[in-house]
Amino acid sequence: MMHTDFIPYGRQSISEEDIAAVVKSLRSDFLTQGPCVSEFEHALCTKVGARYGVAANSATSALHLACLALGVGAGDRVWTSPNTFIASANCARYCGAEVDFVDIDPRTYNMCADKLAEKLQAAKLTGTLPKVVIPVHFAGQSCDMAAIHTLSKAYGFRIIEDASHAIGAKYQGEYVGNGQCSDICVFSFHPVKIITSAEGGMAVTNDEHLAEHMRTHASQGTTKSPDELTQMPGDWYYEQHTLGFNYRMTELQAALGLSQLSRLDDFIEGRHQQFAHYEALLKGFSITLPYQADDSDSALHLYPILLPEHNRAARKGVFDSLRQAGVGTQVHYIPVHLQPYYQALGFKQGDFPMAEDYYARTLSLPLFADLTLAQQERVALILKHALIANRVMSA
Repeated sequence: MMHTDFIPYGRQSISEEDIAAVVKSLRSDFLTQGPCVSEFEHALCTKVGARYGVAANSATSALHLACLALGVGAGDRVWTSPNTFIASANCARYCGAEVDFVDIDPRTYNMCADKLAEKLQAAKLTGTLPKVVIPVHFAGQSCDMAAIHTLSKAYGFRIIEDASHAIGAKYQGEYVGNGQCSDICVFSFHPVKIITSAEGGMAVTNDEHLAEHMRTHASQGTTKSPDELTQMPGDWYYEQHTLGFNYRMTELQAALGLSQLSRLDDFIEGRHQQFAHYEALLKGFSITLPYQADDSDSALHLYPILLPEHNRAARKGVFDSLRQAGVGTQVHYIPVHLQPYYQALGFKQGDFPMAEDYYARTLSLPLFADLTLAQQERVALILKHALIANRVMSA
């Protein structure tokens, strides 16, 4: 039974302005393929410093489009992090590519640049280098993109940043998504993300060719561009040049996303205040709090804590205690390589020990725009009782 005062781990914040924007779109002449989508694309690109944006009906679709644009196909290899949602790997499998993983940094829980360098060196010797690497900015904190970008130049792979958690994040003082260290960057607007378009995603790039490739594939592989048509019998005419998908974002989604984008800075500032409150409230608890790298200004999508290594068996008990007391904790993430689908491809327990150790001990605490200080105090008190009850810390 759901606790009457249940605090979810994440939820959307919808304002009257958001509702008005969607209603205005509903009353317009366009429910799809209208002006709101392009306005949203332009506004987000302006915000993060990218040249081109391609909106999609989900970040999963945007990741697939990114892989297609970079020519990922059968026989290619794509590497990503095991500590992510399955879409970060599935997007390459949709293209027929082989997927592998790079273990995580034990502090940031992001793809470890040192582990990546070691894996690349070994892969070069066996002729199994990746075509694309997909670093995932877990919990809103950027990966070490400068190091990964340097490796891409040395080993010849392309980069897709999975920034599903990181809209509004900064790396080395610049917004994630500016394209300085990657070919394409993908954002998510799922309801638990920092801004939402209900469902939706966007790929941003500084490469016009990649943008047009993604746009064509998002719209059934068709074009009406005079420069691409083989003939032009009339204004009704279009041509299908490739096998595409219906990945288009609707006008309603774009209207909501555009309205939410105007509050992005406020959302990020609020999350940083909540992060600071948690640090003060949880000081002295027998847990590891999230680490923040000096060169990254995280969007703070999640607040993952870590139980002590010798108390990993207590995680389920703490999880159940929190849920029963009305705190919507969650686990982010089950390592992708441990999913039955990927184990059937040959992956097994022990392949990526850092990601597996993190998974065995982590819990995400509530963090969202409308979370109050009183709710955070309640979370901290319930967590303390749960830790004591499960012998993770003493009273």
